[in-house]
Formats: sequence, structure tokens, C-alpha cells
Amino acid sequence: MSKDGKLRCGVAGVGYLGQHHARIYAELDSTELVGVFDSVPERAKEIAERHGCKVFNSIEELGAECDAVSVVVPTDRHTEVAMPLLEQGCDLLIEKPICTSVEDAERIVKKAREKNLIVQVGHIEHFNPVMEFMEERVNNPRFITADRLAPFNPRGTEVGVVLDLMIHDIGVILKLANSPVEKIEAVGVNVLSKSEDIANARIQFENKCVANLNVSRVSLKKLREIRIFQQGTYMSLDYMNQKGHVIRIKGMTEIIPEEVPIEKHEPLKSELASFADCVVNKKNPKVDAKLGQTALEVALEITRQIREQMIAEGSIK
Repeated sequence: MSKDGKLRCGVAGVGYLGQHHARIYAELDSTELVGVFDSVPERAKEIAERHGCKVFNSIEELGAECDAVSVVVPTDRHTEVAMPLLEQGCDLLIEKPICTSVEDAERIVKKAREKNLIVQVGHIEHFNPVMEFMEERVNNPRFITADRLAPFNPRGTEVGVVLDLMIHDIGVILKLANSPVEKIEAVGVNVLSKSEDIANARIQFENKCVANLNVSRVSLKKLREIRIFQQGTYMSLDYMNQKGHVIRIKGMTEIIPEEVPIEKHEPLKSELASFADCVVNKKNPKVDAKLGQTALEVALEITRQIREQMIAEGSIK
């Protein structure tokens, strides 16, 4: 903690998303942005000058001066950055997905447990006010559909669209269904990259809830929506615009529509404020490393099925 009682925070990786982690740590009353590290020194210098903080020349230097660190490097580098920071005693917020393999996720979980440290995974939709509404109103979903579309952006293509985008919806439906996964069926195609750019997954849970997830990173428009069907209720919600409506059935024939009363806010700011609170008060995060690992396991099974299909079709080797 700093002299004025603030949590000393740092950011590893200050690209498109990491720059916002730095901004928010500088804004929050409970945190102090100590400094940043990036593999591109000029970028680190730019962000550090913007917020009046230090530039660190290595992950180890960053960890030595921080209580907590956001790991916002490309997914395939999460483990190599997270492990030394945990060894140094830093609590971590690791952007989603937690890493690229179950083995590495287990290493991170084990090290955090050994060191009695917090690892929160950056499944940001859990801090969207839409999710807060669903947590209050969803009690026994029978069918969930989620659509997440985005225009192509080379950023994030070190992994396929399942680990890049669908992972958000996987984390949400795991929480809402609240049941072990029984069966997964998936299809996908690559369009502009060597891995899948469009994918669909059908997930059946042991409680017989079914989720259908559609995702694309070669769309002409952005879309992030979820629809939930449960006894007597249908919900249609929009993460991006933080709005939606609910249809309730009264009696046998009366249909009652209502707009969802959502108070809009910046999900990333809520996520980082919650992370800081968990670190200071040693509370379990809303999205802890174990939930992050489970979401990864589901995403990797979807990816495996798609890759086998693409190899059989000859679209990849």
C-alpha cells in the first residue's frame, strides 16, 4: 500500500485495452498507478507520461514496486508474465482468457494458492449492468442464445475467435446455467486468419439447460446480445448498449413487456474497482481463477472440435 493507503497498481501491456487499465487505476480513489511495462518502450513511455507514472524496463521491476498488477499482454504470453509476478507476491487481474492451455491455468491456480494471492480473470461482461440484472432475474434458464459479432481486427488473432470473443459468453452462460457441462457440439470456419474466425457452439448442461453461442470477427457490424428463456419469462438484452426488455406471461394468455431498468456504467471501471476491493479486503473475486479455468476448458473443447473439422475439410493443415 502507498503512504496514503492506496493500493499500488501496475499494468503489464498497455496496448488498446491495457491503456484503459492504466487510466482507470489512475482515476480510482482506492488505487495508485505506480507504473507500466510494455514490450514496446515507446508505447510504455507514452502511457506513463499521460498519467504521470513510471516506466518499468522488466516484469520483475514492475512486480517489485506493485501490490497488484493487470496482465494485459497477448493471450499466448499470459503465463510467462503472470508466473514471475505471482512469485514476487503480486495479486493479479489477468485479462481473458486466463491463458491458452489447461496445464498453464493449473500452474497459475496452484501458484496463487501457494502464495495466498488473488487471481481475477478479466471476463468483463460479469461487471456489465446487463449481467447484474440477469443475476437478479435469471433463476432456472432452459435455453440461452448469445450473439457476439465484430469487424475484423488483427489484434487478438494470436488465438481463434473462440478464445478471442466467445470466451466472454462462455463465462456468462456457465454462471447463469449453474450446472456442469454435459455435451458440446461446435462448428467453425476460418476466413482471414489461420484459425477459426466464425464459430457456433451448442452447449448442453446436466440440468438440461441448452446454450447456443454464435460468434464472428469478420462481421460488418458490432453486436453483443443475449436472450434467455425460462418458465414464464423471455429476456432480450444488449451488452453493448446496456439495455433490453423482458416479456412476462401472466395467466394463460396475457403477455406483459417491460423495459429493463439498467443504470449504465463503464464495466471495466467496475471490474477494476472490484478487483482492488478484493485485494485490499482479501475477498474472493467474482470471476476467480477457477471460473476462468473452467471457461477455458470449455473454450478449448470447442476449439478442438472446430480444428478437427477444419483439418478434415482441408482448410488448415
